[in-house]
Amino acid sequence: MPLPLASDPLDASAVAASPFAPQRFRAVAEPRLTLDPDAVYAGEPTGDDWLNPDGRLFEPQPRLRDAAVLVPIVAREPEASVILTRRTDHLSSHAGQIAFPGGKIDPTDASPAEAALREAEEEIGLDRGLVEMLGYAAPYHTRSGFRILPVLAMIRPGYRATPNPNEVADVFEVPLGFLMNPDNHRINFREAPSGRRYFYEMPYGDHYIWGVTAGILRRIYERLYI
Repeated sequence: MPLPLASDPLDASAVAASPFAPQRFRAVAEPRLTLDPDAVYAGEPTGDDWLNPDGRLFEPQPRLRDAAVLVPIVAREPEASVILTRRTDHLSSHAGQIAFPGGKIDPTDASPAEAALREAEEEIGLDRGLVEMLGYAAPYHTRSGFRILPVLAMIRPGYRATPNPNEVADVFEVPLGFLMNPDNHRINFREAPSGRRYFYEMPYGDHYIWGVTAGILRRIYERLYI
């Protein structure tokens, strides 16, 4: 069933009952986030090795490259949802995986938020006039060598996605309540030459959300709801 648009008639009790209605989510998120990227960078990072015993990525890593992703929360009623993408199968890295819009921060980007907005425009045609920033979450260090800064933002429901066929195979939404429910946060592992590596996964229908994307969502949940 498609998610209702903001103009749809709603039962007031249903809106009041949902902790993930847009205004209730905003009330939770804004006091726990900051719009100052320097303050976030100075704080404690999280990342791929959080579930693993060596924790090497949390030591100083000059090789880490800075990137930013937009965590686009659509202000739907009675419950907000999150925009995710599926990368095309021909990409050289992370092909076919579920991801947030985002990418490397360029020297010309005024801020990590600007980089995330630029990438969202390029990848899914998101009109930045429909975007309202909420704040930055903790930087996420990846084993592939990136320090990713998640940018949480509210998106007006009237947006229309125009996927870039060179990068994005699909654009879809997942209810925020599903992603912020710890019962849906499973820990799995894969065997690697360096040993067993653990990661979060959040399967949703036909979409397998795992790895960095699931890890960022888990850390957002911990920041906002624990």
